[in-house]
Amino acid sequence: MAPTEEYDREYGLLVVGSANVDLVVGVERRPGAGETVLGSDLAVHPGGKGANQAVAAARLGARTALLARVGDDAYGRLLLDSQRAAGVDTAGVLVGGAPTGVALITVDPSGDNSIVVSPGANGRLTPEDVRASAGLVRASRVVSAQLEVPLETVAETVRHLPPGGRFVLNPSPPRPLPRELLRACDPLIVNEHEAEVILGGPGGADPEEWARALLALGPRSVVVTLGAEGALVASGEGVGRVPSVKVDAVDTTGAGDAFTAALAWRLGAGAPLAEAAAYAARVGAVAVTRRGAQDSFPTAAEVEAV
Repeated sequence: MAPTEEYDREYGLLVVGSANVDLVVGVERRPGAGETVLGSDLAVHPGGKGANQAVAAARLGARTALLARVGDDAYGRLLLDSQRAAGVDTAGVLVGGAPTGVALITVDPSGDNSIVVSPGANGRLTPEDVRASAGLVRASRVVSAQLEVPLETVAETVRHLPPGGRFVLNPSPPRPLPRELLRACDPLIVNEHEAEVILGGPGGADPEEWARALLALGPRSVVVTLGAEGALVASGEGVGRVPSVKVDAVDTTGAGDAFTAALAWRLGAGAPLAEAAAYAARVGAVAVTRRGAQDSFPTAAEVEAV
C-alpha cells in the first residue's frame, strides 16, 4: 500500500489493532499454580480486540475498516474471512511477518474469563505500516485503538488523524501512556484495573475520582466501565453515570470490545458522549448473553429490541 494512496469512501470507524484466533475452553474453576483441571471441548473463534471491534461496529451498520496484521497461515485466513463476512473493509489488513496471534481463554460457569495472548503478527504492526496506510486513517471519522499492538504504532496513528477526526482508546492490556497519546483520546475508555495502571495507583475512593484524575492527565473525555454497575462518562462538562442493562450473562468474552466499538461509532455519527455510552451499554449487554466473542455481537435491530 503506497503512502500516498487515498480512499474514495468515508469510513464511520477505522479500527487499528490486533487480530487473534481465540482458543476457548470452559472450566469449572481456574487452576492454581502447578494444578491441572479438565475443561470442555476446544472451541476456535476469530478474535483479537481490534478485529472484534471492527466486526462489532460493522454488524451494527457502521462503514468499518481494519488496520491490522495477520500471519500467512490458516488462522490468518480464518480472520480475514470473518472480517469480510461481517462487512469490514480489509484493505488495511497486512499479511505475513509472523504467525497469526492467538488468545488462550478459559471461561468459568459465571461467564467470567481469563485470557493469555501470544501476539504473533500483531507485534509486527509497525509505525511504518501506519504511515503507509495514512490515506485510510484520513478517510475515517473515528479511529479506535487498543494496546495489543505496539504502543509506538498506536502513537503514530494519532499523528495522521484528519481535521475533526476523533480518536478512541481502550488501553488494554494497560501500561503508562505518553502525554501525546493521552491528549488525543476522546474518550479514553478504561475499567478499574486499567485506570489504576494509567494513574500509577488507585485514583481515589470512588470511580468519579478516578474519572477526574484521568481527565487531569489530558484526555478530552473519559469513560470508566463498571461492569454490572454501568459506566461513568467524564468531560469538561462534568461526570455522569450510565446505568447498566440487567441481563443473565453467560460469557463476557468480547463484551468490552462490543461496548467500545458501539461507543466509537455512535460518537462518529454525532451522538453526545452520554448517549453513545448508553447505547454501547445495551450492545455490551446483548453480547454477554451469548457465547464467544464475534459470534455474540448483535445487529442494530437486536439492540433496539433490548
